[in-house]
Amino acid sequence: MRRRSAAIDDEGRNLRLSFVEWGDPQGPPVVCVHGLTRNARDFDALAAALATRGARVLCIDVAGRGESDWLTDPMRYTVAVYARQLAALLDTLGLAAVDWVGTSMGGLIALDIARRTPGRLRRLVLNDIGPFVSREALVPIRGYLGLDLAFANLDQAEAHLRTIHAGFGPLADRIWRHLAAHSVRFDGDRLRLHYDPRIRDPFLATADTGIDMWEAWQRLACSVLVLRGAESAILDTTTLQRMTRSGPPVRIVEFPGVGHAPALFDPAQIEVVVEFLAPVPAAPGSA
Repeated sequence: MRRRSAAIDDEGRNLRLSFVEWGDPQGPPVVCVHGLTRNARDFDALAAALATRGARVLCIDVAGRGESDWLTDPMRYTVAVYARQLAALLDTLGLAAVDWVGTSMGGLIALDIARRTPGRLRRLVLNDIGPFVSREALVPIRGYLGLDLAFANLDQAEAHLRTIHAGFGPLADRIWRHLAAHSVRFDGDRLRLHYDPRIRDPFLATADTGIDMWEAWQRLACSVLVLRGAESAILDTTTLQRMTRSGPPVRIVEFPGVGHAPALFDPAQIEVVVEFLAPVPAAPGSA
């Protein structure tokens, strides 16, 4: 595991995007992108498993999260902007085509990138997200996203995460601790969640709308694995059924006892993704 960063041009400004890289630097690339308030370390277990299969795994902190730079204008914290930024990052790293694992927002970013640049995605894993999310399903997220919280210690932060991310399903205590440890930053003598609190601004400004990316889904040309928490409201069964009737070839795997979204620390969840992305294509120059 290596923490790296790269600078891209973002509308005339230098923007530093941080990512955690796993595996052989010459291996076939797999990009992992997190959900709205999460960060690259959500993929530690999955990335380690993929790396053992020969992949080069890049787990990215989207702008405003983790170790990546914050944006000057908070109203630019949108999927369309993230897609342009991550496409620029891939260009900077010389990655013309990649496999992509996207949890929630990370999946929406993938759809936008694929819409703009057909052929950029070889295979796509959508973790509990589809091209449509109803306005009602977003209400709980708006509830906690608007909070400006500070914690006295890691125990308090972990308790908060266990509440708002109960949809991750039953996780071992050590995993919750791992998530908590990588979800906070120091602010004086307090702990705050490790993202720019202003990411909420464009999200809350569109409180009366849902998400509709059916056009991007129809244009998607790669094979797709969809993971769904059986109790998820973000990816409902109506959307799931429509995804099977139109668009690219899709395989669906549901996990009982899980909502939004499968945390990808459970061995069964990891194995489904590894199997879909295997056999990992040989790296250039390999036997």
